[in-house]
Amino acid sequence: MAGVTLPSKNLNEFPGSSSDSTRFLTQATFGPTDGDTTRVSQIGYRAWIEEQFTKPRSYHGTFWDSENARLKAASGGDETANGDQVTGSFWKQALTGGDPLRQRVAFALSEIFVISMADGSIDYYDDRTRGVAAYLDMLGDGAFGNYRTLLEAVALQPMMGRYLSHLGNEKEDPESGRLPDENFAREVMQLFSIGLVQLNLDGTPKLEGGLPIPTYAPADVAGLAKVFTGFGWYSTTLNDEYWYGWKSNTARNYRSMVAYPQYHSTSEKAFLGVAIPAQVEPDPVTSLRVALDTLYYHPNVGPFIGKQLIQRLVTSNPSPAYVERVASAFNNNGAGVRGDMKAVIRAILLDPEARSSTITAGYGKLREPILRITALMRALNAKSTTGRFPVGRTDDPSYSLAQSPMFSPSVFNFFRPGFTPPNSAAGDAGLVVPELQIANEVSMAGYANFVGYALSNGLPLWGSSKGDVKPDYAPLMALANTPSELVERINAKLLNGQMSDTLKAAIANGVLTITVPDATATNKAAVDEAKLNRVRFALLLALTSSEFIVQK
Repeated sequence: MAGVTLPSKNLNEFPGSSSDSTRFLTQATFGPTDGDTTRVSQIGYRAWIEEQFTKPRSYHGTFWDSENARLKAASGGDETANGDQVTGSFWKQALTGGDPLRQRVAFALSEIFVISMADGSIDYYDDRTRGVAAYLDMLGDGAFGNYRTLLEAVALQPMMGRYLSHLGNEKEDPESGRLPDENFAREVMQLFSIGLVQLNLDGTPKLEGGLPIPTYAPADVAGLAKVFTGFGWYSTTLNDEYWYGWKSNTARNYRSMVAYPQYHSTSEKAFLGVAIPAQVEPDPVTSLRVALDTLYYHPNVGPFIGKQLIQRLVTSNPSPAYVERVASAFNNNGAGVRGDMKAVIRAILLDPEARSSTITAGYGKLREPILRITALMRALNAKSTTGRFPVGRTDDPSYSLAQSPMFSPSVFNFFRPGFTPPNSAAGDAGLVVPELQIANEVSMAGYANFVGYALSNGLPLWGSSKGDVKPDYAPLMALANTPSELVERINAKLLNGQMSDTLKAAIANGVLTITVPDATATNKAAVDEAKLNRVRFALLLALTSSEFIVQK
C-alpha cells in the first residue's frame, strides 16, 4: 500500500486475523466496525493509530449550538438546548464519529477528570450544559495533546470550577475567619494527578515500615487551595459584577476562567515541598503555573494516570511491568518530552499484554454498560433518523444502563479504579473489578430489559423521539435460516471471535425455537418478521452473556 510501511508481525503490531483486529478495536474505539476492521487488517495497529492522530474531528460545542438555535427557533425562544443535546452529541460521535480513537480516549479521560450533569451546580436541564459540551471538546483536545496542557485546561474550565467549587474561590480573610475552599485542591491531587500514596514507576505503592507513604497531608491541601483563589467567570471586565455573576456573558459557561487578582491570596503557599513566596502584588497566573508544574513533574503522575487509562481501555489488572512501560512512555516519549498523550496511547495499545493472543487468568475487564451498547450499535451500523441521536439519559439502573455520559453520581466516577466486590473470588485473588461497582441484581436485570427493548424498538426507549436510533439488521437477517452462520457472524462482530462452543450451541438452539415459515408469494412480511426475531433473539443472548460483558 502506497505510503504505508507494514510492520513486522512478530512485533505485536500486525493482526494475524480479523479477530485480532476487532479485539484491538474493542480496546481502542467504542466498538469495531467493518470499515475499521478492514483498515486495521490492511495497515496494522501502529499505522492505524498514527492515522487516527491526523483524523479531522467534530465538536460537541458546535452540535450543542446548532441544536440550541434549532430549539429556540421552533419554540419562539422559549426552549433551549440542555443535557439532552450533550448526550445526543456524545452518542453521535461515539457511533459515527470519524475519529474513533480520540473519542474513546476522551471518554476514558472523562471518567478520570470527572464533572457531572447530575450535580445541581451544572444541572442536566440547564443551558449551562453548553459548558459540558466544551468540557468534552477539551478532553478530546487533551486525548492527543500533553497532560500538562490538559491539567491546566481542566483546572480553568468553568464547569469544573462550579463542580469542585473553585470558581469564585476567594482569598483568606483573617478578620472573618474565611479560608479558601479546598475541594479542587484536594481532588486535583487525589484524582487528577498524583493519588493518595507514593508510587513506584510500576504503580506499586512505596512502603515505609510496611505501610504506604502518603503523597500529601492536610497542610498541602490548605497551601494548594490558596493557589486556586481569584479565578472566576470569563470576562474582559474584572470587577465584582462579573466575579459574583451579577452580570454575565454567553461565553462564560465554556470559556476558560480568568484571573481576578484582587481575590487571589498573597500569603505564602506551601505544598508538596514547594513554597510560593508571599506576593506584594497578587499574581494568580504565576501561582497557578508553579502549582501545576509541581504536580506535572511529580513522579506519581505517569503510573497513576497510565494505569487508569490501561484499566479503561484494556484490562483492570495490568501487571506492574505493563504499568511501568506505560509510565515510562509518559515520562519520556522517546524525544525527551514528558506527558505526551500520543506516546501513552501507543504504549497502552501496542504493549505485548494488550496484543498477546494468550489470555491469562485475571486478564481483561468488564465492559461498562455504555460500551456494550456502543459496540452493538457500531457493529450493526446504527443510524439516527433525525441525525440528532436523541438517546437521552440512561442512568436509571432498574430499566436502563445505570450509567449515562457525563452523569456520574460523584467526582469518583461511576466506579473506582480500585473497587473489589466484598467477599468475592476476585478479592481473594487480589484483583480489582471497577465496573462491578454499578452491577447488582437490579442493574443487571435493567440492562437485560434495556437491551431487549432497544433491539425491538431502537433508542431512546420512550418519548417523542422513541426509536430514532436503530441498528441495521439486514446483513444478519440474510443468515437467519442458518443459525450456525448467524452465530458466527455475531461472534465475529461482537465477541472478537472468542465465543465458546457452549454459548454458540445455546444461541443456535435458541434461534431454532423461532420458526421461519416457508416462503410463498404472499408471506414475505411474515418470513421477514420471523428472521428478524431470530436475529434479535440471538443478539439478546449474546449481549447478555458473560462472554460478551467481559472484554478480553
